[in-house]
Amino acid sequence: MSSGAAVTATGSRRWVGLFFISLGVALIIVDSTIVNVAIPSIISDLGIDSTQAQWVQEIYTLIFASLLLMWGRLADQWGRRRLFVIGVLVFMVASLLAARSADGNLLILARALQGVGGAMMLPTSLSLLNAGFRGRDRGIAFGIWGATIGGTAALGPLLGGWLTTSFSWRWAFGINLPLGVAVVIGLLLLVPESKDDDADRGLDWIGALLSAVGFGGVVFGLIEGRNLGWWRAKDDLSFFGAGWPWRISPVVVAFVLGVAALAVFVAFERGRNRRHRVAMLDLSLFGIRSFRNGNIAAAIVSLGEFGIIFALPLWFQNVAGYSAFQTGLALLPLAAGSFVASGLGAALGQRRGAIFVVRVGILLELVGVAGLGIFIRPDSTWLTTSPLLFVYGIGVGFATAQLTGVVLADVPLARSGQGSGTQSTARQVGSALGIAILGTVLFASLGSRLDDTLTGFAQLGAEQRTALVAAVKDSAGSIIPSLNADPRTAPIGAAAETAFSDATRYSALTAAAFLLIGLLASRSLGSGRAKSIKGEASPDGYGVGAISRSEE
Repeated sequence: MSSGAAVTATGSRRWVGLFFISLGVALIIVDSTIVNVAIPSIISDLGIDSTQAQWVQEIYTLIFASLLLMWGRLADQWGRRRLFVIGVLVFMVASLLAARSADGNLLILARALQGVGGAMMLPTSLSLLNAGFRGRDRGIAFGIWGATIGGTAALGPLLGGWLTTSFSWRWAFGINLPLGVAVVIGLLLLVPESKDDDADRGLDWIGALLSAVGFGGVVFGLIEGRNLGWWRAKDDLSFFGAGWPWRISPVVVAFVLGVAALAVFVAFERGRNRRHRVAMLDLSLFGIRSFRNGNIAAAIVSLGEFGIIFALPLWFQNVAGYSAFQTGLALLPLAAGSFVASGLGAALGQRRGAIFVVRVGILLELVGVAGLGIFIRPDSTWLTTSPLLFVYGIGVGFATAQLTGVVLADVPLARSGQGSGTQSTARQVGSALGIAILGTVLFASLGSRLDDTLTGFAQLGAEQRTALVAAVKDSAGSIIPSLNADPRTAPIGAAAETAFSDATRYSALTAAAFLLIGLLASRSLGSGRAKSIKGEASPDGYGVGAISRSEE
């Protein structure tokens, strides 16, 4: 396929093909959350320590975020369907290794390999949609893609809780095998290949390495800051048995390395662009107003979006007393709202424009998250949270899909892999930053509130109070049910429940503040009314290739 052209399937084949693309996306999104509820069983079965358990959860996100840009670029050269299929196969092999893991280190390695496969798939899925759909159908396709992202993020805990409780934690990975086979067959039969035949051959390996190190360092620092120390290393810090030799935190080292690598990456790519050599990133894309401002808005919105998913499952299980499966059920309204929005968003976008839908979506997210920050109490139930999560889910479905359409609206089809990879990376970095900030708010306020309350317990000395606060924080609240079970410590458990509920509310209100910033940032996207540079309107309202742009 030559630059700027698209190969599209016809009739119902496109929509069935979209189902299999969305199923592949669902696999990688679910796997970012499914392990959270399976980790206690993994610890018990494999006998891994807390450091290994942490890496089982976080290595996937770290590898995933660091490679998105690279694979998005290579998809344009190698073929988007081909790379997506390779990504699914890598993901399946990694899932088999994870399901068969006999120790923690092998499971960590398998999770890292899953991150490689997932990074191949996510930006490539957007490129396939951008190449395969036109007109009104493109808005609907992006809506389904966005609903998949938002909905399956909430389905992960439900699926993980059911599989772990009813079968084994190994099935949380094993289920990816039959689903992966279905995705591969569906893509090969129903989704046409597309790539940029006019692109220069060759690979920018230095650019790929710099981008991976840069984004990997930044995301590592954001994920691990609370655990390893933002500035000074925590006492007796070690990695897989090897002690950390310096007093300064490894988070600082990671940030410095990551930012320096990204600075060199930009300078290096600018030089390659200027000399018209093959580059990992065409920096001229940031001269496109919708692309530049859309990525900024996407990062800010992601910061407020999925950070709250970090806090809520902990509150449901440790304060409300729900099981892992019940927690998944309690989060279902979020998924339901996101899927409802997939159809409504496309229709509304046709009438009012994509950017209007983005703003409505962010506003609904803001209402839902702020409501959680106002109404959550220790005695709250799913009846309190469900309506708010449903509203929030509709907002996610609106904003995620339509903002993606805005970001890619004016990106030439030949460079849609680069555009998709950049957009996915912006979202992942924003999400990691959100989890870092909201996690810090959650645990800092938990410790402060609980310490203030326990000061009034005359029977507790200063050392006992400090130890109890540390135990609640370090266990992420999982010690609360055992405190409640013992009549002697039940008052302390009640105090911890109140403190954890307050901390969850503060975390939600912080997320709402970032969503408000994202709503304000969406003003930079313009009116959302597409117009042609040559005076010819875009048929889909999003723009096609480099023909149209957002109105200034």
